[in-house]
Amino acid sequence: MTPISRDFAPPLKLIAPFFRFGVIFYLLAMLALLFFEPTFNYQQMNVAGWVHLFLLGFVMMVIFGAMAQLIPVVLEVGHVVVDVYYIILPLLGVGTTIMILGFWFMPALLPYGGLLVLVAMLIFAFENLATLKKTDIRTLTVKTVAWSNGYLLLGILTGFAIALGLTGDLGIDVSLMLKAHVYAVIGGYVVLTIIGLSLILIPMFSLAHGFEEKAINMAFKLVITGVGVVFIGALIAQEWLMMIGYTINTVGLFFYMWQIYIIAKLTVRKELDVWAKSMIFAFAMLTLSIILGLLYFVTGVESVLHASVWFILLGFVSSFITGHLYKIVPFLVWFERFAPLVGKEKVPMLHEMYSKEGAKMMFNFTVAGVIFGGFGLLFESDMLFKAGGSFLFTGAIFLYVTMKKMLSYGE
Repeated sequence: MTPISRDFAPPLKLIAPFFRFGVIFYLLAMLALLFFEPTFNYQQMNVAGWVHLFLLGFVMMVIFGAMAQLIPVVLEVGHVVVDVYYIILPLLGVGTTIMILGFWFMPALLPYGGLLVLVAMLIFAFENLATLKKTDIRTLTVKTVAWSNGYLLLGILTGFAIALGLTGDLGIDVSLMLKAHVYAVIGGYVVLTIIGLSLILIPMFSLAHGFEEKAINMAFKLVITGVGVVFIGALIAQEWLMMIGYTINTVGLFFYMWQIYIIAKLTVRKELDVWAKSMIFAFAMLTLSIILGLLYFVTGVESVLHASVWFILLGFVSSFITGHLYKIVPFLVWFERFAPLVGKEKVPMLHEMYSKEGAKMMFNFTVAGVIFGGFGLLFESDMLFKAGGSFLFTGAIFLYVTMKKMLSYGE
C-alpha cells in the first residue's frame, strides 16, 4: 500500500466546498434526468448539457477537492500555491453553470462558460504539475497525477475549441473533436485519476497490505497508451486507429480489475458498510459496461452503446465517488475538529459521523436507479428510464442530506 502523510493536508474550509457543491450539482443532474427520453444521440445539445452538468459539476468538482487533499499527503510536500483552490471553485462552478445554460437555452453563452472552466482547469493542472516538481517520490499514483493532468489539458483545450466551433467562431469538425475531447477527459483524466486513487484509498479503507502491484502498473501503461491512440485517431479521422486504442484500453481495464481483485482477497475489513457495498457495485457495473461495449462493436446497436456509457458513468464512476465520500469526509471533519481533543475528552468514531440509515437509503435507491435507467436505455423503454431517474433523484436527496450532516458535524 502506498504510504501517506497527513502533515501537508490543506484546511477543511478549503476542501469542504468542493464536496458540498459537487453533491448539489449531482442532485441537479439526477433531477434533470426526469426530463430526458431514452432515445437520443450524443451530439444533441441538451444531452451534451447533461453530460457536462454531471462530469464538470459533480465528478470534476469532487475530484478537484479530493486531489487538493490527497496530492500533498501522497507527495509529502505542500502545494505550491494552495490558495488557488479558492479561485478554482467559483471559476469551475460559475463556468459550469453558464455552460449548462448555453447547452440548454442559449448557445452563445458556451464560449464564456467554457473560458471560465478552461481557466479553472488550467490553474488546477499547472498547480498540480508544479507541486509534482517539488517531490522526488515516483510512485504509480504520482505518475497517474502527471499523466492525467496532461490529458486534462488536452481535454479542456479541445472542449474550448468545440465551444467556439458550435457558435461558428472556429471552423472545425465538431464530431471528430468531440470524440477526442470525450476520451481525453473521461479516459485520460477521470479513469487515470481513479486508477491512481484506487491504489491509495481502497487498500487503506479495506486494510489490505502486502500485495503485488504488477497488474495495476500494466493497467496504467495500457490506459495512457490507449487514450493517446484514440485521441490521435479521432483528430486525424482514422477509425481503425481508434479501434486499436479502444482495444488497448479494454485490456488495461481488465488488468485494473484484476489488481482490485488481488487487493480484495487480502482485505482484513469484512464489514459491508456503504463504502464496501459501493465498491462492489461500482466494479460490477464496470464489468457490465465493458461487456456491453464489446457487444456494441459486434452489433453496432446504438442503445447498447448508450447503456454501456450509462453503466460506466452512473454505475462505476458515480458509485466509486459517492462511496468514498462516506469515508473521506468523516475523516477530514474528524481530523480538523476532533484530532486535537484525543486524550483530553471523548471523541466520535468515524462511522458515528454519518447516518447509516441515510447512507443505506442512498445506496439502495441509487442501485435501483442505475439498473432501471440502464435497462431503460438498453431497451429504449421510457417507463424504465423514468423509473431509474426517479430512484436516482431520491438517492441524490439522501446523499445531499447525509453529506450536509457530515460536513457540519461538531461545528
